[in-house]
Amino acid sequence: MDKIVDLKLPISADDARKLKLGNIVTVSGLIFTGRSRFHIRAIEDEIIPPINFEKINCFFHVGPVMKAVADNWEVVSVEPTSSIRFERYSAEVIRKLQLHTLIGKTTMGKETSKALKEVGGVHLTKIGICGNQLSKQIKKIHAVHFLEELGKTEATWIIEVEKFGPFFVDMDAHGNNYFEQMDKEISLKLSETYRKLSIPDDFEYTEVNIQCQRKPIQ
Repeated sequence: MDKIVDLKLPISADDARKLKLGNIVTVSGLIFTGRSRFHIRAIEDEIIPPINFEKINCFFHVGPVMKAVADNWEVVSVEPTSSIRFERYSAEVIRKLQLHTLIGKTTMGKETSKALKEVGGVHLTKIGICGNQLSKQIKKIHAVHFLEELGKTEATWIIEVEKFGPFFVDMDAHGNNYFEQMDKEISLKLSETYRKLSIPDDFEYTEVNIQCQRKPIQ
């Protein structure tokens, strides 16, 4: 595994452009959370939490599991959600807030890639680590916005993290996508692999449509 680099947040556009696909990183500093409602409200309703996005510039795609403890909050789990869900709005959000770091699960599409290239940003994806483990890397909850309106999951939380991750760079600031490149490499080797396994070139997967019927208990 490559050496893990701890990124001190917020990173600049120049910092983002130095990162390469596949780089293994952690992040330390302030991040903010959001899911579907954040994206929809930011673009369709022009409602944005009162955050200084120059200082808090890392967007974590997550609906954290939060527990109220006395007069504060405790993070139970922060399992990243699939970032591709937000592709419809993501490019506009990136440009509007000038975001340089996104964290989520899997990858995103071409419009997000264009926006990251334009502003100088990267998308980081999780590596085999669960939300319960990530929660242990959280130092402090600094604030929460729109809690009463949206609830704990969709609210925007400002969280301080230390060596949060690890993640890897799956979308760089130059328009490249790790998963797209991997798919191309697989496609080039697929025919050779089929031949080695004696699978015909015209092989197709069968579409299975199973209808489940509930049977009475005997």
